[in-house]
Amino acid sequence: MNCKHDFIFFEKADEKEIKKEKEKARSLKKKQWWKNKLASGICHYCGKKVGRENLTMDHVVPLIRGGKSTKGNIVAACKECNSKKKYMTPVEWEEYIQKLKGEDG
Repeated sequence: MNCKHDFIFFEKADEKEIKKEKEKARSLKKKQWWKNKLASGICHYCGKKVGRENLTMDHVVPLIRGGKSTKGNIVAACKECNSKKKYMTPVEWEEYIQKLKGEDG
């Protein structure tokens, strides 16, 4: 599976739904809950301590793939992991990481 191109789409969210979820995400960024997530400065995916200023909000199941802006679907990720993950689901992301590590198969 080529993770750059072969995505398994669950349900494609429409633009109206995505816009609504992005608004929810912006609202969550203002909450103490999100500030607590950033406090450690550690990326959810790679585990590196990058500092809170280098963390971004990532939807574990991306909005375009039907994910929601809920506390259970949002993590703090470093910019590098977030940009590499893009629209991947957790399963696709794990497969991608395993391929990078050479542990696939």
